[in-house]
Amino acid sequence: MSTSSLPGGTWTLGDLTVTRFGYGAMQLASPYVMGPPADREGALAVLREAVDSGITHIDTAHAYGPGFTNELIREALHPYPEGLLIATKVGATRDAQGGWPPARRPIDLRHQVYDNLKSLKLDVLDLVDLRLGNAEGPQPEPVAEAFETLVELQRQGLIRHLGVSNATEEQIAEARGIAPIVCVQNMYNLAHRHDDELVDRLAADGIAYVPFFPLGGFTPLQSSALSAVAARRGATPMSVALAWLLQRSPNILLIPGTSSVAHLRENIAGAGLTLTPEDVAELDAIGR
Repeated sequence: MSTSSLPGGTWTLGDLTVTRFGYGAMQLASPYVMGPPADREGALAVLREAVDSGITHIDTAHAYGPGFTNELIREALHPYPEGLLIATKVGATRDAQGGWPPARRPIDLRHQVYDNLKSLKLDVLDLVDLRLGNAEGPQPEPVAEAFETLVELQRQGLIRHLGVSNATEEQIAEARGIAPIVCVQNMYNLAHRHDDELVDRLAADGIAYVPFFPLGGFTPLQSSALSAVAARRGATPMSVALAWLLQRSPNILLIPGTSSVAHLRENIAGAGLTLTPEDVAELDAIGR
């Protein structure tokens, strides 16, 4: 696929072209991303709607649920349509309290890759991101042993492309010194702009930047400037926030999540808003 009617058009991850407007499946699980969804049929409907709308990039992880989100994707979409990329993550697991303890020993990573393959019913994972840091954000730590483990699994034919998530610039550089990456997935939105320069450098190198929590995550974005632009444009603040991300840089790929078909449609429509230079200037002041 080289063109798309979805907002933002397409981007090429390695040898795979995907829609820049994607879908993040984390919210399909129960609250705190633990347990099965309250509305299983509704969750399946959202996944099918995403693909029917033309989305070709779905982000997930076996740790979501854990396991339940991948099982929903498999039930809703397998056999998977041609051109659909399912990106997953390894490097963290879940505990009984709902936490996300790191799990980056080679044996842990291999088990997580196998878990993703099994729960998604795939022979090869299109894209695997190595999740670093912790729930508080990126943390300084070496990545060589963990990333080399994934590179070995890639050589074995179990992984097609690699990326990193929740990573510092030093960790990104370390990983790229070991093997090519096609994306970086970090927290980034109108109010959290720490990676501004990184976004531009990655764009120059043809590497995608995938912001998680593009709408603020568990604390939705709130700003008087955002509200003012939204009111002026007759749009919702969330629509403006998504549109800003798509216009920020061509290498930004969106993966907003929802468990509602109606909300998915609203996100797609909202992201298509064209912001004026004046709008962008006002919004740019929020995170700086």
